[in-house]
Amino acid sequence: MPEVREQPDIGRRVDRVLREFVDEESVALLDIGVELTPVVEQLRHTMAAGKRLRAAFCYWGWRACGQPDSDAMVRAAAAMELVHAAAVVHDDLIDDSATRRGAPTAHVALRDAVGGHHRSTDARALAMLVGDLLMSWAGELFTTCGLPAAYLARARPLWATLARELVAGECLEILRARQPACPTSSLEIIRYKTAKYTVEHPLHIGARLGGAPARLLDVFSAYGVPLGEAFQLRDDLLGVFGDPRQTGKSNTDDLVGAKPTALLALTLAGATPAERTVLREILGRRDLGSADFDRAREIMQRSGAPARVEGMISERVEAATAALRRIPLPPAAGQALSTLVTAAVSRAA
Repeated sequence: MPEVREQPDIGRRVDRVLREFVDEESVALLDIGVELTPVVEQLRHTMAAGKRLRAAFCYWGWRACGQPDSDAMVRAAAAMELVHAAAVVHDDLIDDSATRRGAPTAHVALRDAVGGHHRSTDARALAMLVGDLLMSWAGELFTTCGLPAAYLARARPLWATLARELVAGECLEILRARQPACPTSSLEIIRYKTAKYTVEHPLHIGARLGGAPARLLDVFSAYGVPLGEAFQLRDDLLGVFGDPRQTGKSNTDDLVGAKPTALLALTLAGATPAERTVLREILGRRDLGSADFDRAREIMQRSGAPARVEGMISERVEAATAALRRIPLPPAAGQALSTLVTAAVSRAA
């Protein structure tokens, strides 16, 4: 069927839009001053790769309304990837992560531009500004995508919701990092920090652009929130048990940052008192060695937490899949959204 062949092309089209957009903006930055070259290079690097899941959800939200394929819509969907890139740069700063996708994170890569490691504060400041600019670019690309102004007006209010909930989730993670781990609290954090801006909000924005009825938006929430949670729960498992050669980042970051993940909360709940004491001595240590890391993973496995997280992922995948059956969708959109369930959770990176 021709509809099946449409989905894989979305990523390539989004890549092309982002490359052209960043090229244009980079020229404008360099016209201001050649000293901005390291910043421009980092902006290019940040946007050079990605799964493009958020753009895909946005695009298929539009198509689910019965709207046709549209280059302007692909541009609007590409703006979701700029939001994600901004969130990644800021998240790496907050976590002090050294690598992302197998390469130095922005605040590490920019050290050379400001005189090396001893000027890391300046490099972090530059990285923060890179993230801020990426978020600004997202709004610019969206509003200049080429769709009619009346269409854009339908979706524009959702941008405020997206930004508010994304920032709230990040803040909650920071504020709760040293509190007793709680699965309910962990799920609330990932719902706002990741789930909604990864799946639900892009779907809603695409659907609002396409003139979706309220019933379709309700279905997209019933699909998007559990799928977004499953996406982040998979990330939590990969963050500790994944292969850094595939994930492209350190698998000690969550332990060093004492992240209040569902994996950690379930581990503490299922561990023995002695194991909880060991874990609390390990969590937050910046000098975490391989022996301590292995010990933490052993405790997690014995507690049964990884298996319970896998069960939570399966439950949410079932909920998302069931939601798609609640309303008739155009065949291409229905198949694409079903395929994206697998893409979001069955991954090694």
